[in-house]
Amino acid sequence: MVPPELREENVYMAKLAEQAERYEEMVEFMEKVVKSLTSGELTVEERNLLSVAYKNVIGARRASWRIISSIEQKEESRGNEDHVAIIKEYRGKIEAELSKICDGILSLLESNLIPSASSAESKVFYFKMKGDYHRYLAEFKTGAERKEAAESTLLAYKSAQVGSCAIGSI
Repeated sequence: MVPPELREENVYMAKLAEQAERYEEMVEFMEKVVKSLTSGELTVEERNLLSVAYKNVIGARRASWRIISSIEQKEESRGNEDHVAIIKEYRGKIEAELSKICDGILSLLESNLIPSASSAESKVFYFKMKGDYHRYLAEFKTGAERKEAAESTLLAYKSAQVGSCAIGSI
């Protein structure tokens, strides 16, 4: 079991990283908190810190992807194939980063957070988060991968909706 002071230190470091707008490090600190859970679940504050960390890391990459995709379309319409090839390669790099980030949080959700969630509120939060990150994958994936991400998005949002109905009936 991880000593409580180590968990508290990682939470504090995540808050510092947030203040410094160093979101990749914030993710690392919150991942340590999640992985240190042997029983119980994240507090509301810890859950929010994890969400903020990942939202900022993924948000920057999503914005980059949209900009690069827009430039790629302009270059394609101009028939500038040399530039298009360079842009496609660069877009691929951004997509690899997006995939890695999404896979990271989805793995934490599947293996740690959802199974340890005891309250309906936590479950709804995590299933919505799961839906969001599958949706982000669906934004840039193609073919079967896109279909799978879209289906996973729908399943996660439906699970969140079922959970929120349970909260509403309490």
